[in-house]
Amino acid sequence: MTTQLLVFHPDYARSHANRALAEAAAQVAGVVVHDMGSLYPDPRSIDVDAEVERLFSAERLILQFPVQWYAPPPLLKAWQDVVLTRMYYLRPEQEGERLRDLPVMVAATAGNTPEAYSPDGVNLFPLAELLRPLQSIASRCAWRWTEPFLVYRANKLSDEERAEAARSYVERIERWRGPRAA
Repeated sequence: MTTQLLVFHPDYARSHANRALAEAAAQVAGVVVHDMGSLYPDPRSIDVDAEVERLFSAERLILQFPVQWYAPPPLLKAWQDVVLTRMYYLRPEQEGERLRDLPVMVAATAGNTPEAYSPDGVNLFPLAELLRPLQSIASRCAWRWTEPFLVYRANKLSDEERAEAARSYVERIERWRGPRAA
């Protein structure tokens, strides 16, 4: 069993923050990183069987992405539509139930500052609040929601700040996985 980290970035090759986070997480024993955009450049090509098997192999699940226009990238939505619909609506007893209590964490990056994500800021809502639909999906799937890991100013971080964010991410994953993951 592994921690499956699914990166939903529309241009992962050009990403700085998401790539730094994913590369750091890949160094943690038992974490397997998947660049979903590379696997599925066309969202209509999602291999549902392979994705269901990937989830079955997960001890924990991390969904990582940049927030764009207050939402995850379209590929994550497409993945949810085909994979989770099959597992939780078409085959709930055979597939969905097998993932009951799956721990799930979101790792999201945003281009703006934390202050921008406040009632007085340009975005009006805290970033964690904008991720509530994913928390609702986790609840519907009977997964165990974990507080998201958030990185702000993602496209403006210095090399040192990016490295610090990556270190913090690794520490967060290791704490989340607990002592049995060591």
